[in-house]
Amino acid sequence: MKQLILTATALFLLGFIPMFSMSQTIQKPNIIYILADDLGYGDVHHLNPERGKIATPHIDKMAEEGMFFTDAHSSSSVCTPTRYGILTGRYNWRTNLQRGVLWGFSEPLIDSDRITVANVMKQNGYTTACFGKWHLGMTMPTTNGILPQGRKPKKLNIVWDEEIKDGPVDRGFDYFHGISASLDMAPYIYIENNRFVGKIEEDDKTITEKDFKRVEVLPEICRKTVDYIRKQKQDKPFFAYVALTSPHTPILPGAEWQGKSGLGKYGDFVMQTDWVVGQILKAVDDAGLGENTLVIVTSDNGCSKAANIKGLQEQGHYPSAQYRGSKADIWDGGHRIPFIVRWPANVKAGSSSNQLLCLTDLMATCADITGSKLPDNAGEDSFSFLPALKGKKNGSERESVVHHSIDGYFAYRQGKWKLVLAKGSGGWTSPREKEVPEGSPEAQLYDMEKDPEEMNNLYDSHPKIVNQLLQQLQSDVTRGRSTEGTKVSNDIENIEIWKNKQTE
Repeated sequence: MKQLILTATALFLLGFIPMFSMSQTIQKPNIIYILADDLGYGDVHHLNPERGKIATPHIDKMAEEGMFFTDAHSSSSVCTPTRYGILTGRYNWRTNLQRGVLWGFSEPLIDSDRITVANVMKQNGYTTACFGKWHLGMTMPTTNGILPQGRKPKKLNIVWDEEIKDGPVDRGFDYFHGISASLDMAPYIYIENNRFVGKIEEDDKTITEKDFKRVEVLPEICRKTVDYIRKQKQDKPFFAYVALTSPHTPILPGAEWQGKSGLGKYGDFVMQTDWVVGQILKAVDDAGLGENTLVIVTSDNGCSKAANIKGLQEQGHYPSAQYRGSKADIWDGGHRIPFIVRWPANVKAGSSSNQLLCLTDLMATCADITGSKLPDNAGEDSFSFLPALKGKKNGSERESVVHHSIDGYFAYRQGKWKLVLAKGSGGWTSPREKEVPEGSPEAQLYDMEKDPEEMNNLYDSHPKIVNQLLQQLQSDVTRGRSTEGTKVSNDIENIEIWKNKQTE
């Protein structure tokens, strides 16, 4: 049976058999998905007008012309895992990546037989493109078949003029221009489709291609995306996944942006990020595609401590708004993120939604928009938010979401309740697990309606709620999916969902 499924999936990816039933209920829109890197919920002024001091006029205008979500979450509080969830519609912790992120030379995280959003769109007649930061691993050509390890390997064995495999163009994208991972990870070289653009000399200790400048990468992503939009035809829909490198470290605003925010380099970089969004929207409108182009702007997780959060707060800017924690944490500041949508043909201007949303939901939403049906072994954790875009209250089937921190700690949210299977932040904010005082509760439970700041731990006083949420989390884990459908397998047999409980 497993071989039959793999064979059918492989045939689907090659385009030989239709695994989707088409419908013409909606004129297919172009879809542009802009993913900022480490942009906090409170960094968008429209979402944090009282305590947000960075000007974001283009994203604010987008919210005024479309819809913003107030309860949207990344599937992880850190980079690589979230990107996996976006493109596969599946929680990252179902893979062998149980904590942390990949490096620039890492092996591919998305299996070759795994259906991605790009595959879905191609099967439905879309042209697909990926720009910017990949950070999901790829098989780079080497002299001995062993990929370099770590953030900045001491030795390189890359064959720069040979073909790269298992990158974006082998995971459903027709075109790719970008970099393999973050700009604080080697190698510093552009990749176009499945080839390096140039090469890095073996004696270059910085592992940087001679013409590559990190400060120019964000503008380059912008230029490539705008050029792509300008070349598109009215009669052929396109899907563009635009993964920005900002405002992630290194925090390098361009010369023309330095000093603009009055809040330091991070504020300047957020303003430049907002400008990039504005340039992409302008390209869409100038091409006459604005009415039926769905543009989404979001972030892979919360603001990083590298932004000097304390210093920003002293100046009146709160990157996580009222929420506790930041990037890497299991608290909401780690994974509650901006989610702004503009689609004039179908989304009411100036609207908002408080429906629960996870970034894994892109796949089911794209299938819904194109009138498609996903195979049972794809998008296992993806729910369509199309009803919400159409203004329907409680239209989404998503009733719960699983949160995951950089250190692999779990939380489960359903309705107003959030169960955190950690004693502390689960990430970088104090108190971390070893910093929590002895005698503290073994986990955390919060009423997110009354206590969105997650300060009043109700774990000891609501055992029935705790047990109910724990059972539901265990079911979502062991079934291999949180959506309806047949049970499927996770990539690893035993997923440790409560680390403190099992180590005591």
